[in-house]
Amino acid sequence: MAFFSLLAAVALEHLRPLRQPLAHYRQYGRFTHWLERRFNAGEASHGAIAWALAMLPPLAGVWLVYAALSGIAPLLGWAWNVVVLYVTLGFKYYSDDAERIARLLREDDLDAARAALAAWRGGDASQFSADEVARVTIEQTVAASHRQMFGVLFWFAVLAPFGPVGAVLFRAASILDRRWAGSGGLFGLFARRAFGAIDWLPARLTALTYAIAGNFEDATYCWRTQAESWPEPGEGVVIAAGAGAMGVKLGQSLAVGGETVWRPEIGTGQTPDADCIDSAVSMIWRGLVIWLVAGLLVVVAGWVA
Repeated sequence: MAFFSLLAAVALEHLRPLRQPLAHYRQYGRFTHWLERRFNAGEASHGAIAWALAMLPPLAGVWLVYAALSGIAPLLGWAWNVVVLYVTLGFKYYSDDAERIARLLREDDLDAARAALAAWRGGDASQFSADEVARVTIEQTVAASHRQMFGVLFWFAVLAPFGPVGAVLFRAASILDRRWAGSGGLFGLFARRAFGAIDWLPARLTALTYAIAGNFEDATYCWRTQAESWPEPGEGVVIAAGAGAMGVKLGQSLAVGGETVWRPEIGTGQTPDADCIDSAVSMIWRGLVIWLVAGLLVVVAGWVA
């Protein structure tokens, strides 16, 4: 049941991807902002309380609906799984952005590519060169594939007996990590540590997926030797493995707002270009196929047993 929910949601997200702005994420964002205003007194304990209050309502809500619908008819519970997975997945609308930036670079429309990257990533990209736009776009694409797809699918599968609770757990924890990371004092510390614990195994499975889908030796080498230098350790594992699997150099310093922002060099091989952006998207889809085949084998093994 869980595998076919996953398969249906992935197919639906591919054929009819959601487009930004996403109303449910905006509403949840307002809720988390309200919690931050109410609880942020600069202490880690306040952040822990706010994190629990932000997580429990959506988790309890999706589980109660799943339990009620499954009690009426298993097919309704299956449909609820598909719906929740569909609205928590979101890699397709990011991969579309990446492919659009690659197209603009090939058309030598650097200003439009910079604007598209800034709208997606946030921050200033007005001084980026074409190589830097390609480099940062690949980083964003690889990171988004994990936060928007592989991590969601992993926790959905692990907590499948509870319906779509796992998918909501990962997405909500990821959102809180991003939104509260820059909060004053120690307020965002619990959200960062909680997501780090939730993300530890999925990030490494995603990295392993990229290694299988690309150059295994270079991916594992970059993963072992470079991931810890990235500011966000979990994201560093994913980006380092992805860069090594593709044979491109990511990271490196950027000019932002008239200042040079230092970042470690990640990966090995060539400087990425527009074609490498498309290669990154292709690698991610190959990785998804690997996951689906593995899931199908588990289902078949269950039938045979």
